Parts: sequence; structure tokens; C-alpha cells
Amino acid sequence: MAVEPDLLVALRHDLHAHPELRFEEDRTSDIVAGQLASWGYRPHRGLAKTGVVTSLDTGRPGPSILLRADMDALPITERADHDHVSRHAGRMHACGHDGHTVMLLGAAAELAARPPACGRVHFVFQPGEEGGAGADVMIREGLFTLFPADRCFGLHNWPGLEAGRFGVRAGPIMAGGWRFAVTILGRGAHAAQPHRSIDPVVAGAAFVQAAQQLVARRTDPLVPAVVSVCTFHAGSTDNILPDRAELAGTIRALDATALDALKQGLRDVAEGTARVFGVHIDISFHSPYPVTVNSPAEAELAGQVMRSLDDASQVAPAERNVPPSLASEDFGFMLRRRPGAYAMIGNGASAPLHAPDYDFNDWIIPRGIAYWTALARHCLSGNDHNITQQEETPS
Repeated sequence: MAVEPDLLVALRHDLHAHPELRFEEDRTSDIVAGQLASWGYRPHRGLAKTGVVTSLDTGRPGPSILLRADMDALPITERADHDHVSRHAGRMHACGHDGHTVMLLGAAAELAARPPACGRVHFVFQPGEEGGAGADVMIREGLFTLFPADRCFGLHNWPGLEAGRFGVRAGPIMAGGWRFAVTILGRGAHAAQPHRSIDPVVAGAAFVQAAQQLVARRTDPLVPAVVSVCTFHAGSTDNILPDRAELAGTIRALDATALDALKQGLRDVAEGTARVFGVHIDISFHSPYPVTVNSPAEAELAGQVMRSLDDASQVAPAERNVPPSLASEDFGFMLRRRPGAYAMIGNGASAPLHAPDYDFNDWIIPRGIAYWTALARHCLSGNDHNITQQEETPS
């Protein structure tokens, strides 16, 4: 490898110990840009505030591909006793973006040392994946204009999948989603006189129950979907019925039409609940993520690369039809603009993503680098004449 594995592990531990939230990845961006510059790259900075993009141009005509890693952490307090535990309460790399960043950096070093046969590779280090739609922000600020690409690829670690084992599928692989906020306004009263109140707690409980029927009874059972109410806040003491309740949650589906139906369904539930309980309900939706849909040709290409790596390893063969997830991923914004594939690499028997005791598996770093480099060399081998540059289109 162009960079010693121990150095990459040390870098990953450093990033893990100093997590930064969405669009605040200043230290991380400095480190990424510095590493890239040390290998001869000229990093472009500033897209989506803290994004870093650089390119490897072989100088020989050919297609362009985009490889993307996310950089941001989550607002979670880490519970771990390893040496690289987060130094900041309320912030941690609970989704492995520190590992994703290091794997793509390793690939950039490897490809700088041994470039592909032709074309260009764009390395995108993206901020704000966790709820900030950083991919969409980068696109709107000119990502594909500044760095034209024919194909784009992403890679995410996956707990529960054997360490180092790859997974990919054609079609939907990650759900589209909306987040929602609900405010219920009633009338407060003494707890001993509920008849003098218009109780927003009871109305909120009914809203939660009815919302669950949207998947159970109004969604095609063959379409994976979920409605989750994740917060419910009301009142300040145990003997006063409050006048206000606030709820928040998310809807997810692997089909855009089903997602739109869930959104309208929640509006219907809010309207019906307000009418039945005599409360006023406001519901709003924000932070939309599209369904992440792999194009068949690029999913097949990724699978071929995985198979070539599997032939020389002790890891189980890649899962070519890995089950999709109802988690959302803003790489879907990129796949709406360019064909590509979002793939998974097993993190082994680790804690789940977004858990306070999660940690990225350092053992898979070389495996991820091998995937990125093999994918770039395969796409830019000079033997693929089926790529045509696509025009930039507005979102």
C-alpha cells in the first residue's frame, strides 16, 4: 500500500477522538486537505462549507468517476473505554464516517502512486450527511459542474455483515425519508378536573396509534416502509394537564410513491385527530432524502470488482443481492444525477450504527481501499466505451 496501514489506523483514531457535527467539520477538512496535498493533489475546498474535493487526472482521454466518503459525526455521547474515545461529550463518530474518510484517503494515495489507465477520478469528502443533505448542498453549489463525472460510487460500513464482506444490489438499497414535527394545542387544567381541559396528551397518544396504521393498513405490504414517532414532549409537572404537546419522528420507504402516500397519510391523521379531540394540530415536514437507487449496470460492475477481490481473500463472497435498509442516505441525491452504486462493507459483530458503543472496525480499512482502487482501475481501464457525459440538470 502507498500508506502504511498503521498510519491509516492512527489517523482514523485521531478523527474518531475529535468528531465534528454536520457542516462543522473544519478540523477534519484541514486534515483531509493536508493529506491530499502531501500526495500531490490540489484540494478544492468550500463546497457545502467544509467539503473537500480533489481529482486525479491521468492526462489520457477517458471517462470520469466520482468516489465519495462522508465526514460528519453525530450528536451522541460515546460510551466506550478504548483509547480513541471521543474527547467531546455529545459528539461521536457513531456511523463510521471516520473510517469512510480514511479508506478514501488511502485510495487517493494508492491511485496517486499507481494511476488508472485513463480518465479522471474525483475524490469527494462530503460534510453534512447526517440530516444535513450535504450531498444535495454540494450538487447545488456546482459539484458536477466543477467536477464532471459519468458515474458515482459510495461505500458504507455495515454492522452485522461479516467483517470485510461486500454487499450490493441493483435498485433501491436505502430508503427515502422525511422528518416531521407535530404541535398539538389544547387547553390546560388541573389534573383533578380533566373535563375543563382539552387534553393534548390524549390527542397525541391517539395520533401515535393512528400513525402506525398507515403502514399496517394503507401501504402495500410488499413495499418496505416505516413510520416512527421518536419524541413526545408535554407538560412540566404531574398534576397539571398541559395545553401543548410536541411530537417528532420520521417516515421512510423504499418507493417514492409510497413515501408520498405516507406523507399525505400523516396529514390526514393530524386532521382527523384534531377534529375528534377538539385540538389544533400543525404538522410540518423537513429534511427530505430521496430513495437511494443503484443503477443495474453500475451495481453489476461493483459486484464484478468485489468478486475479483473475493478471489484473493478469506472473506465470504460478496452478497450480490444484499437486503435493502430503511435507513436513509443522502448519496441518493447523487444517484438522481448520475448512474452509480452505493455498496456496503461488513463491519462484523459490532454495535449497531448510531449506537453509543459503536466503533468502526479498523481491520476493514485495507479492504475498503482495495475496493476503491480496483473499482477506479476497472472503470478507467480504457476498455469501457459505453460511458457518455451527461448534461447537468437542475434539481
